[in-house]
Amino acid sequence: MQNSLKLGFFIQPVHPPSRSYGDVLCEDREAVVLADRLGYREAFIGEHLVDSAETITSSLAFIANLADACPSIAFGTGVLPLANYHPAMVAAQVAMVDHLVQGRLILGVGPGVAGDAEAIGDLGSDRNRKTQEALEHMCRIWSEEPPYRIEGKFYRTTTERSLDRNIGVGVAVRPLQEPHPPIAITSIRPDARGPHAAGARGWSGISATYLGAYVVRAHIKNYLEGRRAAGLCADASGWRVARSVFVADDEATAHRYVHREGGAHDFYFHVMRTKLAKAGALDVMRDFPDQPDSDLSTKRCIERLVIAGTPQSVADQILAFRNEVGAFGTLLYTGHDWTDPALAQRSMELMAKEVWPRIERAAHETTPKGQTDGKAFSV
Repeated sequence: MQNSLKLGFFIQPVHPPSRSYGDVLCEDREAVVLADRLGYREAFIGEHLVDSAETITSSLAFIANLADACPSIAFGTGVLPLANYHPAMVAAQVAMVDHLVQGRLILGVGPGVAGDAEAIGDLGSDRNRKTQEALEHMCRIWSEEPPYRIEGKFYRTTTERSLDRNIGVGVAVRPLQEPHPPIAITSIRPDARGPHAAGARGWSGISATYLGAYVVRAHIKNYLEGRRAAGLCADASGWRVARSVFVADDEATAHRYVHREGGAHDFYFHVMRTKLAKAGALDVMRDFPDQPDSDLSTKRCIERLVIAGTPQSVADQILAFRNEVGAFGTLLYTGHDWTDPALAQRSMELMAKEVWPRIERAAHETTPKGQTDGKAFSV
């Protein structure tokens, strides 16, 4: 099966804590509305409980707020930290939001971050296992008939004592999509088990924005191996890669914006480097395993990990990156703080209207006729 490359949008977001909270929420909302208007296919929304830089505290609430403003785009939770919540609560909220957005919801899940885990007194638990169990409970809630009798190591879900079918008490609402919204996982480590499991289960996944090329390559390889192990076709269209991209009408403007000291990209990569260093995971920013530490400075990370330039230059860089890491299905344009709103919006516009047509033309010219092994680049 040929891989279909799509253009999506991902917003963590990362803003300077000094900015007004109301202003950054409005800016993030405006960015997703703009992505919908420009034809971006998906919009993944990040979530953190205690982070004054990444300030969307509920991806589901944020998506619900956008339901009427974005008639076309598919929304994704990026990610919903299941270990932070009881599965009955999450199952109910996901089901409601799936109806609000008319079945355009992708359920991105993960264990969440250490800061949020500490805030809710859950720092020492096995949050990967909690996430797996929570997802299992949710799927059972959506598929089984009440009263629910679901027991696990971490959670217990039951409505045996309260059930009254006549008035609906004890009966969970179900998502619009059957049996549930498509599931996506995120990964940051090259040896993570998530991509293989996602491939084997027919799920999809995302490589984070700040990852080096060798990590992205490992994710795609493991995802395809998981699909093969499950007897599925070796199709990478379910894998997404988030990337920092900035497009301008001229190279000088692009360089000046991206490399501005204290600008959006400078702040973003400073924050991500700091977080990864504290987690002992700074290696995931390398482009190859033995890359020198000098290449992990904020300046060098911007130079290596940001795709920037004119529409033609950016298109060429995206094609080269995809050739380096392997086939994947969706490029997620990562939204950053709008240091200059006009230029930030122009970049999103150029990406959709100038960069993507160039990629489409290149795909049409280079895709071998009749190729079906998943390596062809088509849009």
